[in-house]
Parts: sequence; C-alpha cells; structure tokens
Amino acid sequence: MPISPMDLRLSVAPMMDWTDPACRYLLRLISRHTRLYTEMVPAQALWHNDPARFLSGDPSERPVALQLGGADVEQLAYGTRLGTRWGYDEINLNVGCPSERVRSGRFGACLMREPALVGDLVRAMREETDRPVTVKCRIGVDHDDDYSQLCHFTESVLAAGVSALIVHARKAWLNGLSPKQNREIPPLRYDRVAALKADFPELPLVLNGGIRDLETCGEWLQTLDGVMVGREAYHNPWLLAFADRRIFADTKAAIPDRVEVARHYRDYVVRQHRPGVPISRFTRHLSGLFQGLPGARVWRRALSEGAARPGAGPGVIDDALAQWRAVMARRAEAPEAAAATAAR
Repeated sequence: MPISPMDLRLSVAPMMDWTDPACRYLLRLISRHTRLYTEMVPAQALWHNDPARFLSGDPSERPVALQLGGADVEQLAYGTRLGTRWGYDEINLNVGCPSERVRSGRFGACLMREPALVGDLVRAMREETDRPVTVKCRIGVDHDDDYSQLCHFTESVLAAGVSALIVHARKAWLNGLSPKQNREIPPLRYDRVAALKADFPELPLVLNGGIRDLETCGEWLQTLDGVMVGREAYHNPWLLAFADRRIFADTKAAIPDRVEVARHYRDYVVRQHRPGVPISRFTRHLSGLFQGLPGARVWRRALSEGAARPGAGPGVIDDALAQWRAVMARRAEAPEAAAATAAR
C-alpha cells in the first residue's frame, strides 16, 4: 500500500526502552501529526507470547507505526497480521539495529548482507496487510559499505514493494562497538542518502541520524520525502511543539502549553499506573519537558527524587509542577535572585 507523503514528513524514531506507550502518549500531546514508532518488537516474541504485552497502547497515539524485528518469514507475516488487527498505521521492518542480542537472532543490521532475504520478508509482510510496509536500515555494515551495495539492497526492497525506506545515515559496526557507540562514532553520510534519492526518485525516502531541530528538517524536506528524529525528540520533546505548523503546514494547529501537557499526561498516568509498578516508568519521559526554560533543573530533580520515594504515585508530577511554578514565581518577583537559584 502506498504511504501518504504527508505521513512521511516528520517522525520520531523507534527507540528501545524509550518509545513505549507512555512516551508516545506524551509526544502525541505535543504534536498531532508527527508519526510515532513503537520500540522494536521481536516477531518471535509475538509468536510465543500474548500480543497484548507488546502491542497495547492508547488510540490517541495514532498515527503510529509498529516496528518488527526478525528474519523468519512466517513469524513476520504473523506479526504483521497482528499489527494490522491492533490498528497500527504502518508496519516497519528493522534492518538497522546493531546490538549483539539482535544480531544473534539473525535480524537487525546484519540483514543488510542478505538483501534477497529482506526482499522475501517484505513480500511476506505485504501479503498480510493493507497498511504500508516500510524498512529502516543503515547505509552499510562493517566493511560492506560501498554505495553500490546500498543500491543493490535498495533495489531488492523496492522490487519487493516496500512503501518507503528509512535510512540511518551511518553504517553499523557489528563487532567492536556498542549500540550507543554505533549511534555516535560511525560518521554521518548524508550525501549517501541524497544520492540514493537521486538514483531512486520513485522510492519514498526518509533520513534518520543526527537531526536536532525543525530548521534542519525543513531543509532536508526540499530534497527528501521525510526526516526521522531520534534521541533529540526524547530529551527535548518540545522540539515537536511547532512541528504541526512548520512541517505539516497546519496553520490552525494550536501551540501546546507545557503545563497543560504535564497535567494531561498526569491524568493518563492516573489511569495507567498500577500498584507495584514504579512511577518512574512514567515520570522518566517527562524529564525534558521544560528543557531550555528556567527551572528545568528543579523540575528534573523533583521528578527524580519524588519517583524514588517508596510508594510514590502520580502525585509526583503535581509536586514537580508546584516546584517549577515556585521558581517561576520567584523569577517574576526578583528576576536576578531567581536566576541564581535556578542555576544552582
């Protein structure tokens, strides 16, 4: 199924241990149009376990894509059927994760060495859904990083009917670098992604890697079909606050208010939190909400210390808001003294 050009313009990358349902709910409070992705869900896990454990979320998260990992045709077909049944707007195949755990299961970035297999996987997934099937990959793996190899890989997924290709503009080192180092050490090669678009103009292409602001997103949208932002959107979620207007040209979109976002998220936490579940599973996503504003450090500390207290619940968010408001009130009364307090 083709994917709408508007759906591709801006998205938040799938990030293990980060883009869980609570994170996606928070980000959706900030931007209505930015496409969100789940954490990578191993197709094998869906095959052997209750799918609700991996696929549950809030309907308000949409548009949201399910990212699957695997190399088994039958398991990925099954995962695609489940993802469709659970209402996901896109099914994405992970061909970019370099972690050892993923590699041992013969999926992730190591699959870039098997373009024919990836093509078979995409075909099997397409047969099970009426939703777009996309692939997220790197520009290469280890020393297999010639541009010709990337083109061969692209030809394989294009022939299989992939709806879009999301390219992290770094190659992956499968030996010698940790997943964190793989996000930082291999140099970004944006030129490779731009060249790929020039050589495959019919293929919707999304750039991932190192993008930190909407201005840069807008510049790349003059050449490519979309931009995917990763950790910057997590650490500084307010990056998305103006995306609906600037990136999606929704001139009627309201600019959100941070305090109201925190309050709405608090209401969500009240509904979702269960006894015995650490409240930090929810509050950790809020840490960057006031990034760049006075009192941001007070906010982060209040969340961290409050969540660490035995029996802490959603009230931690109320307490953090009260402490942040106190900083702002002091600044209004005595700007110089308040600035010194906020800096401590």
